[in-house]
Amino acid sequence: MSKETNLARVHQTGIVAVIRAASGELLADVAEALAAGGVEAMEVTFTVPRAHQVLERVAEQMGSRILLGAGTVLDPETARIALLSGAEFIVSPTVNLDVIQLCRRYDKLVMPGALTPTEALAAWEAGADIVKIFPSEVTGPAYLKALSAPLPQVRMMPTGGVNLETAAAYLRAGAFALGVGGSLVDPKVVAAGETAKIEKLARQFVEIVQQTRAK
Repeated sequence: MSKETNLARVHQTGIVAVIRAASGELLADVAEALAAGGVEAMEVTFTVPRAHQVLERVAEQMGSRILLGAGTVLDPETARIALLSGAEFIVSPTVNLDVIQLCRRYDKLVMPGALTPTEALAAWEAGADIVKIFPSEVTGPAYLKALSAPLPQVRMMPTGGVNLETAAAYLRAGAFALGVGGSLVDPKVVAAGETAKIEKLARQFVEIVQQTRAK
């Protein structure tokens, strides 16, 4: 699919699930559960052991049913490995201009992390498709609203501190999409193989996005 199609898919879903785990063995099942709950966009972080192999496994199993990405990408070398392993988008915790350039070269979505207005604008002007506002648990929805006011052109995705209680507030504050980690994909739940719980939470998050945008 084209980058534009994938960008629209991220917005329509409204949720990018951040998947972290001590082992990658169960993550294909986690991806199935998220998709069943309506969350199509998900990133496997490179803190997961042998993350590139996990990406390959999930991409092969899920195909176009999901939009698969790689997170915690710190350099262009890792970004290229992720893309070759099946990732359709790249997320990083910082503004790395080389990572952004590589993703633009291969026409893939890139979501660098930023916190300050200077960082957010620098990421956007360098070619970011979405700017990940991180760590949002430190700043909250009010900060996102304040940041969006002078930068309405920047698509922002708060990550960190997004849960069932705060999701609607972030959307009302101007979030293009929400990056959701442990409150949706708790590593302990993953380790226990409780995929039904993940599917239920996915449905709840999707419902919040739909209801908030409908108002």
